[in-house]
Amino acid sequence: MRLVRSPARGENAVTSRTQQVLDDYLATFRTIVDDIDLAGVLRAVELLRKARDRGATIYIAGNGGSATTATHLANDLGKATKQSGQRPLKVLSLSDNVAWLTALANDEGYDRVFAGQLENFAEEGDLLIVISASGRSANLVAAVDLALQRGVDTLGILGFDGGVLKDRVDECLWVKSRIGAYGPVETGHALLCDLLTTSLINDVPGDSQDDGE
Repeated sequence: MRLVRSPARGENAVTSRTQQVLDDYLATFRTIVDDIDLAGVLRAVELLRKARDRGATIYIAGNGGSATTATHLANDLGKATKQSGQRPLKVLSLSDNVAWLTALANDEGYDRVFAGQLENFAEEGDLLIVISASGRSANLVAAVDLALQRGVDTLGILGFDGGVLKDRVDECLWVKSRIGAYGPVETGHALLCDLLTTSLINDVPGDSQDDGE
């Protein structure tokens, strides 16, 4: 005989609320996936290819959950794309040098943690990728401003309403959502990053931006 446990008082209500949370999350994410701007993804892939082919350095920055996305993207761009047989990408996550980042935050202010690093490296023709759900992080804005001064190309992977970064970067992958929908947006950002790296992984030796020109 199979015994069925009677639900504790209030358990059905809790389960119902949880089900609604899950339904809402998945509905939001489905909308995000359906709204992906594939033309924008293609433009972003071209930015990465051009940076690769000219031997430029790619810098990636983000805060909080977006910092882990930056680390993941740097890993995949630096290692996984070697499968293509193409020139390796030179890529750095500016969120990963804890000692330098915290020294800048302590001595110069948190707004300087990325721009302070870029000052040592950024050269004309490099590429900066900033990842932000809000598009308003002051340290990312400062990094983009420095990049523009140095002739560095910029790509924003953004969410919510795009924030101030949407109109500051050269190219934008924008996961449109209600303000505060961090979970679906950050998951959407991870998906976009995987689309970028998967595209580059599937390049073949001999492909270049000059082919056919």
